[in-house]
Amino acid sequence: MKAMRLSAPGTALHLEEVALPPVGEHQVRITVEACGVCRTDLHLLDGELPDISYPITPGHEIVGRIAEAGPAVTRFRPGDRVGVPWLAQTCGVCRYCRAGQENLCENARFTGYTVDGGYAEQVLADARFCLPLPTGTPAAQLAPLLCAGLIGYRAYRAAGSGSNLGLYGFGAAAHLLAQMARAQGRRVFAFTRAGDLESQAFARELGAVWAGSSEETPPDLLDAAILFAPVGALVPAALAAVRPGGRVVCAGIHMSDIPSFPYDLLWRERSVSSVANLTRADGEEFLPLAGKLALKPTVETFPLSEANVALERLRKGALQGAAVLVAAPPGPP
Repeated sequence: MKAMRLSAPGTALHLEEVALPPVGEHQVRITVEACGVCRTDLHLLDGELPDISYPITPGHEIVGRIAEAGPAVTRFRPGDRVGVPWLAQTCGVCRYCRAGQENLCENARFTGYTVDGGYAEQVLADARFCLPLPTGTPAAQLAPLLCAGLIGYRAYRAAGSGSNLGLYGFGAAAHLLAQMARAQGRRVFAFTRAGDLESQAFARELGAVWAGSSEETPPDLLDAAILFAPVGALVPAALAAVRPGGRVVCAGIHMSDIPSFPYDLLWRERSVSSVANLTRADGEEFLPLAGKLALKPTVETFPLSEANVALERLRKGALQGAAVLVAAPPGPP
């Protein structure tokens, strides 16, 4: 089968012929329908993640149908539609796994980073970490839910239940969370790159009560802020925008260094935290909620062979919503 492969940091992906190994006991072989393009993929391309083993096939927002199942797989059968998220496998025995914190597993493996991902026509995945998906929704609409949605949701819960929510970086994750927050009666404040009037208008279309540059001060204090932009300087900016007792949640896997800032920004019980990865329970909780709230990703599709184009569009901030690679021209699910 064909896959877009990364052979070294700082290089473009290349379309290659790849032979998949035999399906393992708990594995499924999946024919990929669509795979979302995530900012983490850019960190992979730029060599900003530790311990990358080359060559690697990126992509961790995978939607597809099972073509073959291993002998121990009982939950799924060939023909079922599944999603493959970032968390590919955990050890099940470390202190974090035993405590129900598999997102912090000391021996975890990650789709499109430490195991080959979905920028491909087919992919192998551990069936125990796959998520069932509806058959009646176009694959490109489902793909962003598997990372932008899932990890965004984990950050959303960590932000607490306050009314005023700030979203720094209005991309794939933020445009989904804006819909969720508005459906739950919260007020959304959207922060974008300076001069990005198009993204600010997009945020207002999705119900944001205010949208402006990340350098601006919002008109009201925030109860919490979630940072999707991987810019460390936004941490003190967000602390200055939240009320006493407010929270700042860093949602990315990688961020530039946080500059020093005066203690006064943190004082009065403001806090800064991060979220890491996801759990299977997150998926079981979020995906039905996404359906119930009718979250609608805004997507731009690209053929698999144009993965580099999609990644460059993401890097430049030239996308509204999410980019999704499709293995074939979009059509009925």
